[in-house]
Amino acid sequence: MGKKVTIISSSPRKNGNSDALAEEFARGATDAGHSVTKINLRETELKFCKGCFYCSDHGRCVLSDGMNALYDGIQNSDVLVFATPVYYYSVCGQLKTFLDRLNPLYGRKNRFKKVYLLAASAEDDPSAMDGCIRDIRGWTECFDQVTLDGVVYGTGVTDAGEIWKTSAPAQAYETGKSV
Repeated sequence: MGKKVTIISSSPRKNGNSDALAEEFARGATDAGHSVTKINLRETELKFCKGCFYCSDHGRCVLSDGMNALYDGIQNSDVLVFATPVYYYSVCGQLKTFLDRLNPLYGRKNRFKKVYLLAASAEDDPSAMDGCIRDIRGWTECFDQVTLDGVVYGTGVTDAGEIWKTSAPAQAYETGKSV
Protein backbone atom coordinates (compact mmCIF):
# COMPACT_ATOMS: atom_id res chain seq x y z
CA MET A 1 0.00 0.00 0.00
CA GLY A 2 1.46 3.33 -1.05
CA LYS A 3 1.91 6.51 0.89
CA LYS A 4 -0.08 9.68 0.57
CA VAL A 5 2.23 12.40 -0.79
CA THR A 6 1.27 16.08 -0.91
CA ILE A 7 3.41 18.39 -3.02
CA ILE A 8 3.17 22.14 -2.59
CA SER A 9 4.53 24.00 -5.61
CA SER A 10 5.10 27.66 -4.80
CA SER A 11 6.40 28.76 -8.18
CA PRO A 12 4.50 31.74 -9.55
CA ARG A 13 5.50 30.55 -13.06
CA LYS A 14 3.61 27.67 -14.61
CA ASN A 15 6.28 25.29 -15.91
CA GLY A 16 8.92 27.15 -13.91
CA ASN A 17 12.04 25.30 -12.82
CA SER A 18 10.92 24.41 -9.30
CA ASP A 19 7.50 23.43 -10.66
CA ALA A 20 9.24 21.05 -13.09
CA LEU A 21 11.01 19.48 -10.11
CA ALA A 22 7.63 19.09 -8.39
CA GLU A 23 6.22 17.37 -11.47
CA GLU A 24 9.16 14.96 -11.64
CA PHE A 25 8.91 14.15 -7.93
CA ALA A 26 5.19 13.48 -8.44
CA ARG A 27 5.92 11.22 -11.42
CA GLY A 28 8.47 9.23 -9.42
CA ALA A 29 6.15 8.86 -6.43
CA THR A 30 3.26 7.82 -8.68
CA ASP A 31 5.46 5.29 -10.50
CA ALA A 32 6.36 3.83 -7.08
CA GLY A 33 2.67 3.31 -6.28
CA HIS A 34 2.06 6.29 -4.03
CA SER A 35 -0.97 8.57 -4.12
CA VAL A 36 0.04 12.13 -5.04
CA THR A 37 -1.78 15.42 -4.59
CA LYS A 38 -0.16 18.56 -5.97
CA ILE A 39 -1.16 22.00 -4.73
CA ASN A 40 -0.14 24.93 -6.94
CA LEU A 41 0.01 28.04 -4.77
CA ARG A 42 -0.26 30.25 -7.86
CA GLU A 43 -3.81 28.88 -8.20
CA THR A 44 -4.69 29.17 -4.49
CA GLU A 45 -6.11 32.27 -2.89
CA LEU A 46 -3.67 32.89 -0.08
CA LYS A 47 -3.85 35.78 2.36
CA PHE A 48 -1.19 36.72 4.88
CA CYS A 49 -1.40 35.35 8.43
CA LYS A 50 -2.85 37.96 10.81
CA GLY A 51 -1.13 36.51 13.89
CA CYS A 52 -4.45 36.43 15.73
CA PHE A 53 -4.14 32.78 16.89
CA TYR A 54 -7.81 32.12 16.18
CA CYS A 55 -6.57 28.83 14.73
CA SER A 56 -5.17 27.73 18.09
CA ASP A 57 -8.65 27.47 19.57
CA HIS A 58 -10.66 26.59 16.47
CA GLY A 59 -8.44 24.29 14.36
CA ARG A 60 -8.96 26.43 11.29
CA CYS A 61 -8.04 29.90 10.12
CA VAL A 62 -10.25 32.93 10.55
CA LEU A 63 -9.35 34.11 7.04
CA SER A 64 -11.63 33.15 4.18
CA ASP A 65 -9.38 32.01 1.37
CA GLY A 66 -8.14 28.71 -0.06
CA MET A 67 -6.32 27.44 3.03
CA ASN A 68 -9.09 25.98 5.21
CA ALA A 69 -9.93 23.46 2.50
CA LEU A 70 -6.31 22.18 2.51
CA TYR A 71 -5.65 21.47 6.19
CA ASP A 72 -7.19 18.01 6.47
CA GLY A 73 -5.47 16.70 3.34
CA ILE A 74 -2.11 17.99 4.51
CA GLN A 75 -2.63 16.66 8.03
CA ASN A 76 -3.42 13.19 6.65
CA SER A 77 -0.44 13.02 4.28
CA ASP A 78 2.49 10.73 4.98
CA VAL A 79 4.96 12.92 3.08
CA LEU A 80 5.04 16.66 2.40
CA VAL A 81 7.11 18.14 -0.41
CA PHE A 82 7.81 21.85 -0.75
CA ALA A 83 8.98 23.11 -4.14
CA THR A 84 10.25 26.68 -4.36
CA PRO A 85 12.28 29.03 -6.47
CA VAL A 86 15.07 30.59 -4.43
CA TYR A 87 14.48 34.31 -3.91
CA TYR A 88 17.25 36.22 -2.15
CA TYR A 89 18.68 32.99 -0.72
CA SER A 90 15.40 31.95 0.86
CA VAL A 91 12.08 30.35 -0.03
CA CYS A 92 9.81 32.52 -2.13
CA GLY A 93 7.22 34.68 -0.38
CA GLN A 94 4.37 32.47 -1.54
CA LEU A 95 5.84 29.46 0.27
CA LYS A 96 6.69 31.45 3.39
CA THR A 97 3.10 32.71 3.57
CA PHE A 98 1.84 29.15 3.08
CA LEU A 99 4.08 27.84 5.88
CA ASP A 100 2.85 30.60 8.20
CA ARG A 101 -0.73 29.67 7.36
CA LEU A 102 -0.16 26.03 8.37
CA ASN A 103 -0.38 27.08 12.01
CA PRO A 104 -3.77 25.33 12.47
CA LEU A 105 -1.86 22.02 12.12
CA TYR A 106 0.24 22.83 15.17
CA GLY A 107 -0.91 20.63 18.06
CA ARG A 108 -2.90 18.25 15.83
CA LYS A 109 -2.08 14.57 15.39
CA ASN A 110 -0.49 14.95 11.98
CA ARG A 111 0.38 11.86 9.96
CA PHE A 112 3.28 13.45 8.08
CA LYS A 113 6.78 12.77 9.38
CA LYS A 114 8.89 13.20 6.25
CA VAL A 115 9.41 16.46 4.40
CA TYR A 116 11.34 17.08 1.18
CA LEU A 117 12.55 20.32 -0.37
CA LEU A 118 12.88 20.92 -4.12
CA ALA A 119 14.55 24.22 -4.90
CA ALA A 120 15.66 25.99 -8.06
CA SER A 121 18.20 28.81 -8.00
CA ALA A 122 19.94 31.06 -10.48
CA GLU A 123 23.07 30.64 -8.35
CA ASP A 124 25.41 27.81 -9.32
CA ASP A 125 26.59 27.16 -5.76
CA PRO A 126 24.40 24.73 -3.77
CA SER A 127 24.98 26.92 -0.70
CA ALA A 128 22.40 29.26 -2.26
CA MET A 129 19.84 26.78 -0.87
CA ASP A 130 21.04 27.12 2.74
CA GLY A 131 18.42 29.76 3.59
CA CYS A 132 15.65 27.59 2.13
CA ILE A 133 16.86 24.62 4.13
CA ARG A 134 16.87 26.73 7.31
CA ASP A 135 13.33 27.92 6.55
CA ILE A 136 11.99 24.39 6.09
CA ARG A 137 13.90 22.99 9.07
CA GLY A 138 12.58 25.83 11.21
CA TRP A 139 9.06 24.83 10.22
CA THR A 140 9.63 21.07 10.74
CA GLU A 141 11.07 21.67 14.21
CA CYS A 142 7.66 22.96 15.32
CA PHE A 143 6.16 19.50 14.80
CA ASP A 144 6.89 16.27 16.68
CA GLN A 145 9.13 13.80 14.88
CA VAL A 146 8.98 15.65 11.54
CA THR A 147 12.25 15.76 9.63
CA LEU A 148 13.62 17.19 6.41
CA ASP A 149 14.56 13.93 4.70
CA GLY A 150 15.93 15.22 1.42
CA VAL A 151 16.77 18.20 -0.73
CA VAL A 152 16.97 18.39 -4.52
CA TYR A 153 19.25 21.22 -5.60
CA GLY A 154 18.39 22.77 -8.97
CA THR A 155 21.23 25.25 -9.36
CA GLY A 156 22.33 27.55 -12.16
CA VAL A 157 18.86 27.98 -13.68
CA THR A 158 17.00 31.21 -14.32
CA ASP A 159 14.73 30.96 -17.35
CA ALA A 160 11.79 28.54 -17.29
CA GLY A 161 12.86 25.18 -18.64
CA GLU A 162 16.58 25.54 -17.95
CA ILE A 163 16.24 22.93 -15.21
CA TRP A 164 16.04 20.26 -17.92
CA LYS A 165 19.71 20.94 -18.77
CA THR A 166 20.69 19.73 -15.28
CA SER A 167 20.49 16.44 -13.39
CA ALA A 168 17.97 17.90 -10.90
CA PRO A 169 14.80 16.56 -12.63
CA ALA A 170 16.22 13.03 -12.59
CA GLN A 171 17.13 13.46 -8.91
CA ALA A 172 13.60 14.70 -8.15
CA TYR A 173 12.13 11.69 -9.94
CA GLU A 174 14.37 9.23 -8.05
CA THR A 175 13.65 10.96 -4.74
CA GLY A 176 9.92 10.68 -5.44
CA LYS A 177 10.32 6.98 -6.18
CA SER A 178 12.18 6.41 -2.91
CA VAL A 179 9.71 7.99 -0.48
